[in-house]
Amino acid sequence: MTSLKRTARIAGLWYLGFTLGPFYLLYVPSQTVVHDDAGATAARVLSHETLYRWGMLAETLGAVIFIGLGLALYRLFEDVDRHRARQLMALVLVSSALGLVTVVFSAAALLIFQGGDPFAAFDSHTREAIGMVLIRLHGQANGINQMFWGLWLLPFGWLVVRSRFLPRWLGYWLLLDGIAWVVVGVTWFFAPDSRDALFRYFQPVFLAELAAMLWLLIMGAKEQPAVATATT
Repeated sequence: MTSLKRTARIAGLWYLGFTLGPFYLLYVPSQTVVHDDAGATAARVLSHETLYRWGMLAETLGAVIFIGLGLALYRLFEDVDRHRARQLMALVLVSSALGLVTVVFSAAALLIFQGGDPFAAFDSHTREAIGMVLIRLHGQANGINQMFWGLWLLPFGWLVVRSRFLPRWLGYWLLLDGIAWVVVGVTWFFAPDSRDALFRYFQPVFLAELAAMLWLLIMGAKEQPAVATATT
């Protein structure tokens, strides 16, 4: 196996770690959070504490995996355009850092729901309300992070198009995916009630990352010199 193909498949393996996303972004909240009901949410979190903690661990690992993927892609594309590869890496780091902040909100909510001596001055309703605020802050941070879920795909897609060792159609698809996430992120700021409808509408576009993961894992990359010169 050539070194370029091996590097691409290593990136694909890191990308495979993104399959944790639906677990901590969709499944765990569906089992623990009751919309607009702090008391029911507190009860669910405490009755599903092990699942809730697994969700926090998975979300932490997700941030670490994202950094690993960014580094693998930087190595894959640095000879195509080092400047764009650095942009990709910088956006990945910002998104990963914001993702770790969301875990802090979740951990703080669990701590408050559990009560104990540090929170003896607060009655149960107050603790539940504070915990619910923290859970909502977790959701708000993810809403902000949607911008970065799209922004990092723009240099990624551009690098795929220019590389010539990955198919151009995949690069254009990734560019559309990035634009779609940015649109969803902007909508979250100004019309949050429309975000879910937009998310459903853009589902075919969002499949670009799944296609990229499978291509990197299965096909790897063609061993041939890139046409773009590296920039500093």
